[in-house]
Amino acid sequence: MSNQQTPLHSKHVALGAKMMPFAGFDMPVQYTGIIDEHMTVREQVGAFDVSHMGEVLVTGPGAFEYVQRLVTNDAAKLVDGKAMYTVMCLANGGIVDDLLVYRLSENRYMLVINASNINPDFEWMMKQNTTGESLENISDEVGLIAIQGPRAFETVSKISPVPIDDLKYYHFIELEPGSFFGCERAILSHTGYTGEAGLEIYCDASRTVEIWDALFEAGKAFGIKPVGLGARDTLRLESGFCLYGSDITTETNPLEAGLGWLTKLDQGGFIGREVLARIKEAGPERKLVGFVSQERGIPRHGDTILNSDGEEIGQVTSGTQSPILHAGIGLGYVTNQSEYTAPGSELNVQSRIRSFKVQVKRPPFHKEG
Repeated sequence: MSNQQTPLHSKHVALGAKMMPFAGFDMPVQYTGIIDEHMTVREQVGAFDVSHMGEVLVTGPGAFEYVQRLVTNDAAKLVDGKAMYTVMCLANGGIVDDLLVYRLSENRYMLVINASNINPDFEWMMKQNTTGESLENISDEVGLIAIQGPRAFETVSKISPVPIDDLKYYHFIELEPGSFFGCERAILSHTGYTGEAGLEIYCDASRTVEIWDALFEAGKAFGIKPVGLGARDTLRLESGFCLYGSDITTETNPLEAGLGWLTKLDQGGFIGREVLARIKEAGPERKLVGFVSQERGIPRHGDTILNSDGEEIGQVTSGTQSPILHAGIGLGYVTNQSEYTAPGSELNVQSRIRSFKVQVKRPPFHKEG
């Protein structure tokens, strides 16, 4: 089965991107090189094609109640133009997916889900739809470009039909139909997955190329570059953001994953709440920690984590070389004991080749303090 292509596929090929299959799509891994692209986002501005992500519209008189039951965070805190990060859980507390929830209006929400989960997520959402809300998978109709870095706002300001300087974190603007490159549907949003200032442009799939070109024209003065999935991973890992399929899965729950802050056990009856309340009371058996290599060695997914006595206490879920620190960084689950989870704790990672020391550190890894 051949992979799907995003609306920007021809652009990536023309730019000489190294392409590879990812989540059922043919996606760019790198253009000029992961380190160069990573530093561009940290210092200037980079553009990512994230059109492979999924979007689901929820509309109907019971849309709020439906979303509130579906996700662990509190949708009552949303107002029109505000978004939140959250997860959906199984009845046993395992994570179905992490997602963004956008409140477009009182009875209309957009849920943004991971590319690899679009079909299973949509099936799961349909199964939970006991009150007959309208659920529409609009993923194929939506293009999505993320612009990240210190010059992101200046770049997007040049092509935005509305002022965006005061757009707060986790807020968005739904643009008037036709006002932005003729798009029927367009949203400018301020969230991000890199730890830098950033915006997302949701647009009609058919207009994505035109908007991409306009962005590159607007960002030329700021050194804008296209950024692939390789640097997207190193950037998110330096910032300590979880990746679905690695750090969070149906086999992990949000409390052990350090996502207790978006698990509002007092907000009523979301799916999995009872089990998660029990886990919180007892304390999770393991915990996701971040760590930085103290000697030569790069942690990789699946490597074993050992205590100072050489006993196995966990497993690496994500790891890479940090372009900022010039050292290995990673995330992994360890037995929930303070001598393993407290910042400053010394642990060892057993790779295929050798064992090396790591120190537990709270992300973001690339910022002091």
